[in-house]
Amino acid sequence: MTSLWLDGADVADSDPLPAGSSYDDIVVGAGLTGLVTAVLLATAGRRVAVLEARGVGSVTTGNTTGKLTLLQGTRLSSILSAHSQHVAEAYVEGNRAGMDWVLRYCEDNAVPVERRDAWTYAGTEQGVPAVDEEFRAARRLGLPVLRQDADELPFPTHGAVRLLNQAQLYPQPLLAALVADLRRAGGIVVQQCRVLQVRPGRGQVAVLTTAGSLTGQQVVLASGTPFLDRGLYFAKLTPQRSYARAFRVPGPIPAGMYLSADAPTRSLRTARHGDEELIVVGGNGHQVGRHPRSTSRLVADLTEWTTARFPGAVATHTWSAQDYQSPNYVPFVGELPRGQGRILVATGYGKWGMSNAPMAALMITAKILGDSPPAWAKTLGTRISKPPAALNLLRLDAVTGVEATRGWLAAALKPLVGDPRIPDGKGIVGARRGHPVAVSTVEGTTCQVSAVCTHLGGIVRWNDQERSWDCPLHGSRFAADGTVLEGPATRPLRPRQ
Repeated sequence: MTSLWLDGADVADSDPLPAGSSYDDIVVGAGLTGLVTAVLLATAGRRVAVLEARGVGSVTTGNTTGKLTLLQGTRLSSILSAHSQHVAEAYVEGNRAGMDWVLRYCEDNAVPVERRDAWTYAGTEQGVPAVDEEFRAARRLGLPVLRQDADELPFPTHGAVRLLNQAQLYPQPLLAALVADLRRAGGIVVQQCRVLQVRPGRGQVAVLTTAGSLTGQQVVLASGTPFLDRGLYFAKLTPQRSYARAFRVPGPIPAGMYLSADAPTRSLRTARHGDEELIVVGGNGHQVGRHPRSTSRLVADLTEWTTARFPGAVATHTWSAQDYQSPNYVPFVGELPRGQGRILVATGYGKWGMSNAPMAALMITAKILGDSPPAWAKTLGTRISKPPAALNLLRLDAVTGVEATRGWLAAALKPLVGDPRIPDGKGIVGARRGHPVAVSTVEGTTCQVSAVCTHLGGIVRWNDQERSWDCPLHGSRFAADGTVLEGPATRPLRPRQ
């Protein structure tokens, strides 16, 4: 599975990591958050190192749908349900600042951007109240939205909210420009370098990685979800996985950026690829490791939905992305607890990273550089949630506990005897000598690994679309051989004979 954006050459080569080196700032994660933060710090004269466990943009940023907009589905009405209007206004202003920064940067660096209108539409009559509520919320927060019918779509809808002159991005050239700027300012980007430990000490932070050790004055965790357990962010975030496919479609394609207000979610945008224009269709999101159906069936459902509405559509690319939702719909940005003020974190974008990532970068760099933050940043850094947000968190933790028990019980009830024959592309979890074991076969190679997630002991489940082991507790994901792919886990699943 390769996204439309990452189809082609790597964004950038990797720099070497000098042994025992020291930097002003160490940024963990080479997605949009990490690279914007690194560029802002490096151009201010600081020595910056970016450490990436895989490749530049290879996780969330490179697998996004690339929409840059202040109309974000039904997010504004959700924020107002969990916060005061003051906080919701700060969220809009922070996202506006992030959006403006990206658009200026793209213009200054000849990075392609396409201005498009954003739409939140009702695909069914049941979705109309959500559209109406989002329209009222957006107007209340000062956005010049329109309540119109989505007549451009070639299928029936039941009304929509429209915000003019938003944008759709192409992540790969944007990340490449950021890496080039960072290097011109003296920074480095080290890829295939997983951070294992971060230890704050007197006057500096020690960072242990798979490529060696280094020290810094400040560390920024821009890795999707924090892999350090300080602050218990893994328990506060909901890891979400969603899917996308690009299609070659005969005939006209809707020009706007669309997102349905009702389930199952459907996202649409256009995208240039080579000399042709494709349509990107996304949706069918679910909590990582918890969907009762086959994940490959979710991707097939996207195809069936698209071909029914765009006859003759042919899929060209398939991919998925992982995002993290905070219980109160506003990202966590600021100092990590027990980090002595030297470890900062940004997480919880809830699938809207194209504007939230640069917003977080602006907040973090202002704090590191000692600049006076804008009013919206002060508000977001000291927000107080309404009771429904606390209830969401309690519900999340309760369900996680149930999932943990269910996984161990299911494994115990399925003993594995001998070497089970697993069809290619399939995986099973059972018990061998009382220990949960995950067995899978991918491209003719059968692997047996511990089924116990190395983060906090959840029992992993097989993802047949991506051929990975996914933990239903906090979203850690592992390759068939146990290699860490993403999430809070830093250690691989142990091999089992």
